[in-house]
Amino acid sequence: MKEATELNEDMLEEAEHLALLEPEDDGTFFQVTNLLNIMDSESAKTDTAGPGLDMRKTLASVIITEKATTDPCVVMNALIRCLQVPEISTQRKMNIYNIMQEIIQQEGEMEERCIQRLVAIASKQMRDITETEGFETAEVASETLVALSRNHFSLVMYELQHHLKPLNLTDEFVIVTLAKLANGNVFEFMPYMGITLATIFTMLRLANEAKMRQVICSAMETFCETVQFYLRHLEDSLYPVMTEDQFAVKLFPMYRYFVTVWLRHQDLEVKLGVIKSLRPMLSLLLPNDDLREQVYDYIPLLLAEFQGGLEALFVTQVLRQILEASVTTNTPIPPMLLHPIFTELHVQVCSKAPAQQQFSSQNLMEIVHCFIALARSYPKELMKFFFSQVEMSKEAIRVGTLALIRAVVSADDPKMNIKTIYLAIRVVKNTLSDTRSKVRMAILRIIGQLVLSGFQEKIKGWGLKYVSVQLTLSTYKLTNRRECFYQRDLEEKMVHKVTMDTVKIITSSISGMTNEFWVRLLCYIMETDYTEALTPICISLTNLAENQIHGKDTEAGIAGKSKHVDLPAPQKLLARLLVLMSSPYKGEGRGIAMLNLLRTLSQSIAPSMADMWEQEIPLLVQYLEEHTEFTWNQKAWEDMLIQFLRNSLKKTRGTSWSLRLSKELNNQIDTFDSPSLEKGFLYRALGFTLGMGLEADRVEVLLLELLYKTDYSNDFDREGVILCFGLCARGQVKTVLNVLHDFEERIQESEQSWQIGAWRKDHPWRRETVKSALMVMYSCVSSYCHPQMLLTHVDSPITAKIIHHYSSSCQDISLKMAFMKSVVQVTNAIKSIQDPEDFQFAHKSALTGLIVAIVKAEPPDHLVSPVRSMAMDALSQLSTLKPFYSPEESTELMDIGIHTVISLQPPGEDNESVKTLYANALSSLKQLMEGLLQRQLDPKGLQDTVHLLEKWILSEKEWEREKAMALHLHLMQIYVQSIGVCIPLKLGQFGILVGLIAPCICDVHRRTRLASINVLSSLLDLHVSQTCSLWGASKEQELQKCKEDLQDTDMNKISSASSRVAKVVCPEFNCDEVVSLIQKLCENIGAMDLQHDRAAVTWIGIFLQMRVKELEDKVAEILGAILVHLPVVDHPEVRRHLIEGILLLAHYHQETVLTSLLRQPLPMESHLTEVWLAVAENVPFARTMLHGLLGRLQSRFTAKINATSKADIWRLAAVDPLMTLCTIQLLMEKMDQDDKFPDLFPDLLYTFLLQLGSSHGPEAASPVLKTWRLVHTGPLPQEMTLQRITIKSMQLLVKRINREPLEQALEEQSVWSLLENGGTFLEGVSVMARLCMQNMEHYMQRLAELVLTGMGSEVLSCRISSTAICVEFMSDPVLHQEKLLRPVVLMLEKGAGQDKDETLQVLSLRALGNMALGAPRKVKQYRKLLLEKCLGSLQGQVSSSATAEGMEALTKVLAELREGDIGSSFEAISKQCRAFFDNENELLRLKAFILFGKLAKVVGISKKHFFKGEVKRGWVSLLLHCQDPCPSVAQACVVTMFQCVHFWGWKSLESSFGHSNDSINDQMTVFQTNMCSILAQKKPAVLCGFLLETTVFMKNNLSRIRIAACSLAGIIMKQLSAHYLKKMDLVGLRNSLQDLQLDSDAGVRRAALETLKVLDSCNQHWLLASPRGLP
Repeated sequence: MKEATELNEDMLEEAEHLALLEPEDDGTFFQVTNLLNIMDSESAKTDTAGPGLDMRKTLASVIITEKATTDPCVVMNALIRCLQVPEISTQRKMNIYNIMQEIIQQEGEMEERCIQRLVAIASKQMRDITETEGFETAEVASETLVALSRNHFSLVMYELQHHLKPLNLTDEFVIVTLAKLANGNVFEFMPYMGITLATIFTMLRLANEAKMRQVICSAMETFCETVQFYLRHLEDSLYPVMTEDQFAVKLFPMYRYFVTVWLRHQDLEVKLGVIKSLRPMLSLLLPNDDLREQVYDYIPLLLAEFQGGLEALFVTQVLRQILEASVTTNTPIPPMLLHPIFTELHVQVCSKAPAQQQFSSQNLMEIVHCFIALARSYPKELMKFFFSQVEMSKEAIRVGTLALIRAVVSADDPKMNIKTIYLAIRVVKNTLSDTRSKVRMAILRIIGQLVLSGFQEKIKGWGLKYVSVQLTLSTYKLTNRRECFYQRDLEEKMVHKVTMDTVKIITSSISGMTNEFWVRLLCYIMETDYTEALTPICISLTNLAENQIHGKDTEAGIAGKSKHVDLPAPQKLLARLLVLMSSPYKGEGRGIAMLNLLRTLSQSIAPSMADMWEQEIPLLVQYLEEHTEFTWNQKAWEDMLIQFLRNSLKKTRGTSWSLRLSKELNNQIDTFDSPSLEKGFLYRALGFTLGMGLEADRVEVLLLELLYKTDYSNDFDREGVILCFGLCARGQVKTVLNVLHDFEERIQESEQSWQIGAWRKDHPWRRETVKSALMVMYSCVSSYCHPQMLLTHVDSPITAKIIHHYSSSCQDISLKMAFMKSVVQVTNAIKSIQDPEDFQFAHKSALTGLIVAIVKAEPPDHLVSPVRSMAMDALSQLSTLKPFYSPEESTELMDIGIHTVISLQPPGEDNESVKTLYANALSSLKQLMEGLLQRQLDPKGLQDTVHLLEKWILSEKEWEREKAMALHLHLMQIYVQSIGVCIPLKLGQFGILVGLIAPCICDVHRRTRLASINVLSSLLDLHVSQTCSLWGASKEQELQKCKEDLQDTDMNKISSASSRVAKVVCPEFNCDEVVSLIQKLCENIGAMDLQHDRAAVTWIGIFLQMRVKELEDKVAEILGAILVHLPVVDHPEVRRHLIEGILLLAHYHQETVLTSLLRQPLPMESHLTEVWLAVAENVPFARTMLHGLLGRLQSRFTAKINATSKADIWRLAAVDPLMTLCTIQLLMEKMDQDDKFPDLFPDLLYTFLLQLGSSHGPEAASPVLKTWRLVHTGPLPQEMTLQRITIKSMQLLVKRINREPLEQALEEQSVWSLLENGGTFLEGVSVMARLCMQNMEHYMQRLAELVLTGMGSEVLSCRISSTAICVEFMSDPVLHQEKLLRPVVLMLEKGAGQDKDETLQVLSLRALGNMALGAPRKVKQYRKLLLEKCLGSLQGQVSSSATAEGMEALTKVLAELREGDIGSSFEAISKQCRAFFDNENELLRLKAFILFGKLAKVVGISKKHFFKGEVKRGWVSLLLHCQDPCPSVAQACVVTMFQCVHFWGWKSLESSFGHSNDSINDQMTVFQTNMCSILAQKKPAVLCGFLLETTVFMKNNLSRIRIAACSLAGIIMKQLSAHYLKKMDLVGLRNSLQDLQLDSDAGVRRAALETLKVLDSCNQHWLLASPRGLP
């Protein structure tokens, strides 16, 4: 209740204080609030976006902190006010508290009231923990109180003590904060320590929760550490509070409660907290004598925790602390507790630690310290316990016990007495009979530890004997081990290693040693097969020998101070040590140990060598010390040993020392395994020693013995003997050759059957094995013998014997290898001669043939042996000897070598042996190619070599490309280095070489790419050195960057780098080189994969882009190369790039490209179609190309001109018009449909019409097409004709302009059919022109201009087609409107005036006549020309068509003229027109009648009389042709006749025809009757003339005219009077009519008969009337 009252008072005061805040404080509050809001928002963003430094949050915090530096109290009040805001978030509280802590650390001046408020609020919020907030707020509040305590300790401590009350369980964070205060304010806290501990003790019974117990344990740990610090610095305290004993007394109850109550808690975390708090508590309790005894009483409770789940380490640490305190204070632990302590600790050592124990190794160390402490205080009891343990047979217990004994022995403690050691040795001796490996190692380690600890005397006897036995036993077991006992072997190796370590310790520490131990170690070196132990034994022997030599051991049996020691035979020991030293790093570096032993025993082995050894052995030791087993060189080391042996043997020259050493070396051959480094060196040392021998006969005996006892089936032994013979030949060449010859002779008797097994029962020989060995022996002799001796023996017997043994064998792989190895050695030996005196190797050709046969016999696709590489090495070496190979031979050898190596598939990653063979084969091929190329260092040789590699560089197999490119690079580098600028490359060769390797820069394999770019670099270096190139450092740097990018794995980056390379090198190529490069790139497309093809076309594109303007003379070659290879390109992307290259060429060199493309054969192949489709995609360019194509078609119809440029030459070159039309059709079909060709439509349409006209004309067959057909004999498809292709093109053109009326009209009027047919072509042209005028008015001007141009063409078909179009144009005002009428008329005048072509004349006349339709007002202007040309067509030898057209034209023209305009032409026209009334040609008759009718209309007063006469003269014809068999003629005649009736003045006759329903014949009969009646009355004489004229028509060719003539004659005779009839030749008339009775036409016969009847009736009438009429 009191607390509530105080709290209410505080809240009231707080409210009052807040109410009294000044406005300035309000401003600060709002600023702080805003900044805190920023921090809160940024915290939320950080939670969602992830961790990271938030600059805005940090900046807001810094601003608040900086403001507090000037006015901390105001800022602090604002923050306190923010803390008191209701429902504040946990994060905001934490932010506020963190800022407060920073402000407190600034140590600014703050009011005490402010501090009090902050303490109260922080304390309250620290204690008010909710589940939702967790402990974050409490922790930061606690930290804030701790920060305040540094300057305001009393206020904070008062607040905490206020909430810490006895028998009342306080909040856990009150205790936590108190612990922090104690740790941070030691001396200030000490006055409160006692009351704090006492109060906490009262809470122990109330703390039932595990968390609270952990907090109290942790706080007690801190309090105890604080007390310890206080006690250590007691002198610094101004007011000492409590003594150590006082603290101990207060702590012990808590210790007792922790051990007895809380340590038994089930929670492991609580147990761990208790155990950790016990250690600092014991540090205060154990120094107190009274309390120490009480602590001992609770040891069993601690021991019991070993059986629980707690980590044993922490319990052991507490136990160690108690045991060491007992030793230090000399306060014994109760005896009843010793055995439980021994047992619990010993069990942990001897048993495996549980899996959950994380600190088992540390725990063992703590246990060892515990036992050491126990051994100091209770040695007898401990050793008795150990003895009881080793009595058990379990290995783990014995090993653990022995390990503890060793730890006890090793303890460097003066309190450890001799009795303890004695008791320990007794325990150890009780286990000596145990044969288990771990026990033996434990005993050996104890022996070594005894020596190291200074108890050497304690091991003499039993210890040394045990070590010797273990050395022998372990060596025996290791040398006779079994594969199935791998684990035992490992254990035995460990035993042996421990034994060696013990021997080393003993020999370096014990001052006296028994002779038996020395002899045992020395014999061990000479006899043991387990060489791993030699190093420690040699070290031990060296130590012992030095002790003996210096007289330090008088008990070893050495007399006096002599420097000699007892040894086996000196040669035997030296031979043994020399051979073993060949592997100096085996067995932990036995080389140095053996050298030191030799140096120590030098006087005993060979006194004559002692001085030299004193100088040289240190040098050998220094070499080994400066290197490791990873850095030393085996050959260099063996050379040093051989030199050491040489110098040693020189000291014994003149004695048998070297021969005895040779025998010892020979005897040791069987003691070493094959293969081994030691045995290899042994053969070398033996050969060298024999070579220095002076007695040749004894050397021969040893050599023969060696030959016979060698196992030739063992490769290592065979090679060793060969090397031995070679080294021996250095000083005994004749002896060696004699021995070999003797050996061959001895086995020659069994040469046929080769049963050499009789010589060696243990190693049966094979014939091939011995022969291979003999071959290599002879070659090895050549390698080592003196040069002068070599020239004498190289041909015979050495090379001859080698060839003989190879040729007489079965030639298996081993023999082949031996043979080629022999060849290489012999050739190298010959080459090594300084002055060969122009030596000619006689057997070179024979050897070459044998080697080539070997190479060709190898499998082509896989490696089975190193035969390939060895064969090429042999050829490479032979190529350097005289006589040299010819160029042809060199090329053949190159080809054989390349084929046999590059075709090999690379081995798998897991097949190391084949990988080695593979690498060797490649290396050998490089050497061979290099050697052969050196003999032909010129451009031709280079080109021939690259040509051999080309098919492999272009291989589809990746490994073949890689090898070929690597070889190419190697040879290129050799060529560049060797030739330099001496011989320049041929023209185009640089481009060919670059074109070959350029695609490989994008190879998928990195090595191939890098090799390719390096080849290019070499070529550039060569090119730059031979030309005036501008290649500079910048380009070189860019090329280097490209090389670096090519090492990437991203193919996009690789392709980009390849493109950059192309751009860099492009300027270095002249035009010819560019052509050769592109040709090579095109040639190789498709040879490899897609990536290479992409690279190739990319290079082509780049070179064309950069150099296209300079390639005018080379366009045809480049285009030809692309077009030739384009059909075989399959991938669309590659094709597209090539086509883009063609288009690029076309952009700059259109005429050349057009001609080349148009000269391709028909039918158009797919690749060519694709080119034109690509053109169609680019509409502007396609339009340009269409113009060019049109120009090619139009050029046929224009006058020939002389070319003034190269472009003109290509433009004027002949091309196939059919191909041109097919191309135009394709472009029109594929181009963008939205393009209506507004500017091209007239030209296209006109050109198509001209082409159609020419296809129907005499020049239809193109010369180019004929030429093509000579080459391509197959017929073209039926649809591929000039006519059909042109028609299709025109249809596409019309469809594209999207004029439906025009399309519909063309289809309705069958224009396309008319145009396709030659007979109706001109009609189709007319219809087409007419429809265009009706539907395409805005194109007429251009069409008119084209027509005008075409009419002046030299090509007849062009003039005809143009004139046909002009016919329609003349009927329209278009020509007059476009000011083109006059030139057109002049062209038509020429056409009408010529007589070479009837069609042209007809069309010209028709067009002239149409002027009356299109420009009637201009007829009068051109009347003279029109009348002249039209009238001319009616005169002379003119075709009927022209005549008819002339009359029709006159008819049209006369319609626009008056009589005065016609002038004198009227009479001529009239006469000429009348002359065609009776023409056989219906058309002429028709046109004549129409024209005559038009004249009748035109005639005026001045010509009326004349025309009347013309009407009279032609009247009979008009009357008769009214019944013309041609209806149109008859109709026209009737019309004309009635137009002329008025010239007779018979108005009654004008209306007598056509007004009845009678037939035309009946009406004509009536008309004729009336006319004759009138004439008979008014002009009978005229009628009589008509009768005579009618009689003539009775013979007309037309039957209808004959009928009409008969009828008209009858009518006339009926109307004539007898007077006039009598004057007529009636007899003649009768005869004519009688003749018609025989006419083939029945109608004529009937008409004649009727007329005869009329004649007879007239005659009868005359007879009757005659008498009357007689005068």
